[in-house]
Amino acid sequence: MIPRGRPVINEADIAERAGVPLATWRRRDAPAFREHVPSLFPGSRFLIYDLEQALACLQGSPVPALPAQEDPDDQLNDKEAADILGIDPGTVRGYARRGYLSPGETLYGARVWRRREIEHRRDHPPGQGKGGGRRAGEPQGTRKAHPYAGDPRLQTAGDALATSPDTPITHIATNLAQEHGGSPRTWERLLNQARQTRCQAPE
Repeated sequence: MIPRGRPVINEADIAERAGVPLATWRRRDAPAFREHVPSLFPGSRFLIYDLEQALACLQGSPVPALPAQEDPDDQLNDKEAADILGIDPGTVRGYARRGYLSPGETLYGARVWRRREIEHRRDHPPGQGKGGGRRAGEPQGTRKAHPYAGDPRLQTAGDALATSPDTPITHIATNLAQEHGGSPRTWERLLNQARQTRCQAPE
């Protein structure tokens, strides 16, 4: 998580500020640096650090603590957003592609979203509650064709059916639940709806 309003830096820029090649910095200096300055996205391949903390470490000064309190303008990566939403990080990226989340911002290769947006999506899931399933610009009050209309998981279910047409739905549902979160029963309903929707589509 990037706390609200905190500038960030990556290892290439840190090495440049230290005046050494990146490979040299990573081999010689990075282990000690990482002990004092944790990455803002632990476990991510994108090693991004708080700028103030990084500069303090480079200067040999005490590393200041980050704000402990959550803020609506904190920036979260896909894994952190997924933890709040109770879904898989891949589904978060799918929501962004389909318009159920904004495209987010990209910082040093990492896609991030504001905490306020993720919490709003958590409280207004696609297709559930007032405005939950509407994309920007869609009219309010439109009657849904079926309970899962507008749910981006329906496309995922349809893709899974197309990929494994001879596999029992219960098996597909179990695999989708493990990959994307949710219950196998919910995915069975999504798969059945996707199959019905496909059968009703005009040739």
